[in-house]
Amino acid sequence: MNKQSDMNHQRISTVNLKRIALVGYFSLLFFMPLWLVVLNPSNSLSIPLTLTMFTLPLLFPLKGLLQGNPYTYAWANFIVLIYFLHSLTTLWVEPSDRLWASLELIFASIMFFGCSYFAKYRGQELGLSIRKKKKEKIE
Repeated sequence: MNKQSDMNHQRISTVNLKRIALVGYFSLLFFMPLWLVVLNPSNSLSIPLTLTMFTLPLLFPLKGLLQGNPYTYAWANFIVLIYFLHSLTTLWVEPSDRLWASLELIFASIMFFGCSYFAKYRGQELGLSIRKKKKEKIE
């Protein structure tokens, strides 16, 4: 399948994919401190350490996400995996936090989905590629 036919099969516009990614992103950005500092503060972690561990990583891609940079959307997925793994671990080991961990998992999944497809389709629209293009054979 070539790029043009792949783009024709795109079901959600890049504008909407960006919105989806940003909804997941800002949901995580606001939910994590709310959960870990207000709703259910940790007895073993201080508030500054909790905020540093669970909020600071989300701030790194903020500028690129707001600007719509497809590369930032692609590497932001590495950051969202932290929250994905945290939510799954919490679901497994802390039954009292299942609701909060489920919300974190939903927000992380929304961000991952939006970022992945936005990076793919917006990159195609801009003619960007991470693969080296093969030289065409002259016959």
